Amino acid sequence: MTSKPIDLKRRAEWLSKAGILTEALPYMRRYSGKTVVIKYGGHAMGDDDLALKFAADMVLLQQVGMNPVVVHGGGPQIGKMLERLAIKSEFIDGLRVTDQATVEIVEMVLSGAINKGIVAAINQAGGRAIGLSGKDGGLIRAEKLRRTKVDPDSNIEKVLDLGFVGEPTKVDGTLLKSLVSQDLIPVVAPIGLGAAGETYNINADTAAGAVAAAVDASRFMLLTDVEGVLDKDRRLIPELTVPQARELIADGTISGGMIPKIETCIEAVEGGAEGAVIIDGRVQHGVLLELFTSHGMGTWIRRG
Repeated sequence: MTSKPIDLKRRAEWLSKAGILTEALPYMRRYSGKTVVIKYGGHAMGDDDLALKFAADMVLLQQVGMNPVVVHGGGPQIGKMLERLAIKSEFIDGLRVTDQATVEIVEMVLSGAINKGIVAAINQAGGRAIGLSGKDGGLIRAEKLRRTKVDPDSNIEKVLDLGFVGEPTKVDGTLLKSLVSQDLIPVVAPIGLGAAGETYNINADTAAGAVAAAVDASRFMLLTDVEGVLDKDRRLIPELTVPQARELIADGTISGGMIPKIETCIEAVEGGAEGAVIIDGRVQHGVLLELFTSHGMGTWIRRG
């Protein structure tokens, strides 16, 4: 009886995969039973292939004993729908001014097509996801976001009216923990409920950070379209304490759109999350690489 020749290439692939699983095992043990909140948005959400891989990754996290909670955005999709309906949008400091007509469209897009699309993808991948907006069960209570801006000509501080743009005042972490305990993956649209029943459009990063704090997440993961926090030489900073992050904001190293992301991470950590990480959502399986490898990805932010 003659034996088949060994396929050295295939054997090398098997050994490589076995090595990956061996490396991942200690991290799977570390996070077993722990909650991870993932803010999903940006390019990762707009790419169909990445979206399917993200859904499969959420199922894998659950299968190895973790409790994923997804909070999603949807700015580009909202913009397209408003354009189709000939509703003009105005932005102030990166925030969409949201009047009554606009907030109805925002809720329809976020709580409808986007939320249910993510839920369907996770379910198709073998998981059990449930879609929620912040209005369901009073999950996210919110109030009108108040912003001021100094007029450069008069040097007078003016109050900006952003309409139905809100900020979280309370997140019902008990509700989310109850869903997770039933082996469900919550998928949350960043819509808040006001004290008088108003609907508020909440920045997805801000909503996700508040959710992470409310459920005492082991990790808050913010998927973005950048590698992470970069130093002044454009090199990735792999780890920061909260005081160091604040120093980098003060000296201008962290600037522009990265500032609110860092502030959200700081609020999540100070609110109860063990740590936060900003990672590049354009990288396939980036969530898994961050959680289950020694080198991780992006910028890790911890208390100090």
